[in-house]
Amino acid sequence: MTSRLVLASASPRRLELLRQIGIEPGEIRSTTIDETPCAGELPRALAERLAREKLAAALRPEADEIVLAADTVVACGRRILPKAETEGEARACLSFLSGRRHRVMTGVAVARGGSAAGFRLVETRVAFKRLTEHDADSYIAGGEWRGKAGAYAIQGAAARFVSWIEGSYSNVVGLPLYEAAALLEGLGYFVRTRHA
Repeated sequence: MTSRLVLASASPRRLELLRQIGIEPGEIRSTTIDETPCAGELPRALAERLAREKLAAALRPEADEIVLAADTVVACGRRILPKAETEGEARACLSFLSGRRHRVMTGVAVARGGSAAGFRLVETRVAFKRLTEHDADSYIAGGEWRGKAGAYAIQGAAARFVSWIEGSYSNVVGLPLYEAAALLEGLGYFVRTRHA
């Protein structure tokens, strides 16, 4: 019998992505950790640290369950863009991304009980067109940016800004599905495809 799967994230996007490939977590167990980057911390290191810390916070070693945790970081070079909470932050992110390539990194961590564990870090490169003032104003007015790393959601209205992408699309949404499924299968959790 397959162990119960716990998703250590309150992100509706991650839940939707898992459901897309036939995975229905038995529990959503969101965690609260300090996501502030450490002094001099690079984007890849931040994504890995936060995913591992979320996993550790959600893990119950005595339980027969598999826990999956993830964290996504958007960066230009070494600069880590925030999860925008204000219009000012959103406007600053969009201004910085305008006409540039950036990287989206997601750390995915899984563990089964107190023993077996796995980790992957996935990076996708994305390019934005040069944004006009109208582009930024209309996107910000829609509110879709709130709480999103880099102040955008590629699966929403911001798709019109993306001129080029290299790598996993689902990673930019918030969870690289190929890698997440592979990690789960490595712990004995096999995806059962639903038939129409």
